[in-house]
Amino acid sequence: MWYNGLLDLSVMQLIAVTLALTHVTIVSVTLYLHRHSAHNSLDLHPALAHFFRFWLWLTTAQNTKEWTAIHRKHHAKCETEDDPHSPVVKGIRKVLFEGAELYAEAATAETLERYGQRTPEDWVERQVYSRYRMLGITLMAAVNLLLFGVNGIWIWAVQMMWIPVWAAGVVNGIGHYVGYRNFECADNARNISPIGLLIGGEELHNNHHTYPNSAKLSRRWYEVDIGWGYIRVFQLFGLAKPKGFRPVAHRVPGKNVVDVETVQAIANNRFDIMRQYRKQVMEPAMRQQKAKLEDAIRPRYRKLKRMLSQETSLIKPKDQVHLELLLETNPVLSQLYQKSHELQALWRRRGVKPQEKLQALLDWCRDAEASGIRHLEEFAAYLKAYSLRPA
Repeated sequence: MWYNGLLDLSVMQLIAVTLALTHVTIVSVTLYLHRHSAHNSLDLHPALAHFFRFWLWLTTAQNTKEWTAIHRKHHAKCETEDDPHSPVVKGIRKVLFEGAELYAEAATAETLERYGQRTPEDWVERQVYSRYRMLGITLMAAVNLLLFGVNGIWIWAVQMMWIPVWAAGVVNGIGHYVGYRNFECADNARNISPIGLLIGGEELHNNHHTYPNSAKLSRRWYEVDIGWGYIRVFQLFGLAKPKGFRPVAHRVPGKNVVDVETVQAIANNRFDIMRQYRKQVMEPAMRQQKAKLEDAIRPRYRKLKRMLSQETSLIKPKDQVHLELLLETNPVLSQLYQKSHELQALWRRRGVKPQEKLQALLDWCRDAEASGIRHLEEFAAYLKAYSLRPA
């Protein structure tokens, strides 16, 4: 009886149970620790929030305040020497294989004090979860042995490895190293996969770094955020309430007047605006200008096309040389590149009055319409249709 455990399951049943248990852990991390605690983009019913906290104590020994503080610091100091786990700075091998150790090193008193605000400090947290951190995973091991017999040992081992491998290693490592980018946010965050099932939607890491306060991580029609699916189910039962998941911006057909709401809507939706600028202006222009490129840079056409819309801080010095040569020898592309940065300056400038930003956008549209470049003229009309209110 003891050898097989109380449940006496087959191998396939044991594998299914293990995947189910680890999936609950993933859901707990993405919904409770990440979207609820670290970013405050999701309200959870106290009972559901405490279940997630209890489950993480059993399966990870993870302290809510520590995880929250380290993740907030990651966003505040992303891709710098102070980033707790940037593969750009520390190297992909270190983050991928020592992600859990990096978390432990980053949990300093200073980090917890500065970034760990608004996390649980109730009696259970102080007297149980924080005081007896290893007790939870010990209890989990005992329960596994009781239910699954000696197979409970490897089930428990998989549970203990799941978050360090997938969350600390894959998301923090691969998610800042390889993958595709929907948006040119200021760091190197990338979407690992458009189908976010295995890691609860955290695969959509570029989307998250672009809109960190969004409870929904998917942005394109083909992207799947299973974490968002769970949120919607919990919402039906009054257990969850997302605070926001899309920018406040609408395009109103027929609107062709630039006003203060246009400026605010564009600023709210700035990352998608620049994505559309790339698709509607830069890429068509680059295709048209391909035949005019200098022989020295024509072999780098694909890379240069990407760099024209890339976040400037992520362009390597050796690539910057070729980009500058392209802009020096092609007036049309140089003008479009300059206009893209002028547009971004509208929301990057701080302490500027709304009327000044309005005038800057009016000037931008006027210059675009007078440029003689069809794609730029059409994009000015595209911008004018933006508003804070739907049609």
